[in-house]
Amino acid sequence: MSIAENIHRIENELAGSTARLCVVTKTHPVEKLQEAYEAGARCFGENRPQEMAAKQPQLPADVEWHLIGQLQTNKVKLLAPFVHTIQSIDSLKLLKEIEKHAAANNRVINGLLQFHIAQEETKSGLSLAEAEEILTSDDFKQMQHVRLTGVMGVATFTSDEVRLRQEFRALRGHFEHLKATYFASEPAFCEISMGMSGDYRLAVEEGSTLVRVGSAIFGSRG
Repeated sequence: MSIAENIHRIENELAGSTARLCVVTKTHPVEKLQEAYEAGARCFGENRPQEMAAKQPQLPADVEWHLIGQLQTNKVKLLAPFVHTIQSIDSLKLLKEIEKHAAANNRVINGLLQFHIAQEETKSGLSLAEAEEILTSDDFKQMQHVRLTGVMGVATFTSDEVRLRQEFRALRGHFEHLKATYFASEPAFCEISMGMSGDYRLAVEEGSTLVRVGSAIFGSRG
């Protein structure tokens, strides 16, 4: 199947759900991103800031760039002029850096709080208590150039559907708690980014609004 056929198949699957597609373009050349764009994809997810910053000028201006990998504070300035959403916010320190560089570029950057939902220790992310500590801090309350729009999580790499559903439900529970407690009057806080190539169908059933799909579109990398 071609890139376009895969994108159209997934878009058709998502039709009627709350979820939209974020095409994970990491490690793929600009030509393949252009193919995805021509097939109608507009949300592209990259893992590495340098790679994203190199590709961005080569693609149309209406691409919505999402950073989905871990972001070091010293790389924020590479993305601040154009990034739409940073899905991997896992510390107040990172938020403060995004605020600083977004302000310098006269922009507001969207962000998702990344939660640790997997049983694998290698996955990064916040606990609910850590997220609440950020949201109740004076530093966060004064920010004007970062807009938190939801949550993100990476589930355990497993074929165990029961476990995956538990992890997706945990993330949805975190979202609902934060929405009710801190963002009840903010309609922009609406995203639950969960689900990847192997498990996005389950994630959509559990309430995902953004699925991050790469290998199911481009084929698995050798």
